Amino acid sequence: MSPADLLPPRAAWFPRPVTGPAAAPPDPATAPLRLVCFPYAGGTVSAFRDWQQHLGDGVAVVPVQLPGRGLRLRETPYDTMEPLAEAVADALDEHRLAHDYALFGHSMGALLAYEVACALRRRGLPPPRHLFVSGSRAPHLYGDRADHALPDAALREVIRDLGGFGDQDTVGSAYFERRLPVLRADLRACERYGWRPRPPLDCPTTAFSATADPIATPQMVEAWRPYTTGSFLRRHLTGNHFFLNGGPSRGRLLAHLGTELDASGTTPHRKAAREATWTF
Repeated sequence: MSPADLLPPRAAWFPRPVTGPAAAPPDPATAPLRLVCFPYAGGTVSAFRDWQQHLGDGVAVVPVQLPGRGLRLRETPYDTMEPLAEAVADALDEHRLAHDYALFGHSMGALLAYEVACALRRRGLPPPRHLFVSGSRAPHLYGDRADHALPDAALREVIRDLGGFGDQDTVGSAYFERRLPVLRADLRACERYGWRPRPPLDCPTTAFSATADPIATPQMVEAWRPYTTGSFLRRHLTGNHFFLNGGPSRGRLLAHLGTELDASGTTPHRKAAREATWTF
């Protein structure tokens, strides 16, 4: 039996975020807006661990726990993008979360968010109110790397050079080895991905690039522009590929998200309070 078998079905895919002892997170089923969040390759819902606190009660942060990690550790991770996107779309539809929602994805998560939006559109379900793509080249630019096939030591160096270990260059090899199966599966899904032409989405889209990100340069991120007929905004932040994990750009990212989610229809009174909280 998988640990996920012990969880309610929605909790397997969409575990509730932790907001601290004094506050319970808003219920995704009743919140005015859901922000569905997809992690980077090898990532878990911990990448979004305190987003709910920063974004407030007007939006329910819904991090997606993909198979092969967290309490789903014993499940086989997907290594192909389209079946994974269809499985996520199934879960969103089944649990009635595919309405009044926005999508956020970082790196692999951005590509997955796009494919999930396309899958939901094919089913005739409402489009996202906003698509946020972060640290990701446009879909048609994927498929030119083969990091998933590197030896362990070489792959570790790639992740280190991208900033995946933060300041902890001495992160234990045992920890890294435990993450290798899901990391390789995720990388394989991205690196074997082949974009096929489809009509652009019609939702507003914001794309985030970072100054020291060699695999999602400003030009590569700008290439998301034709993927929507709605408004398109690119924001350029300081940092490396994993800028959302820490540093000043993490705060700026969350501030931008809050402002644009307000414009998507969440409670507008949060804006003044949030702007008083953040300093730049």
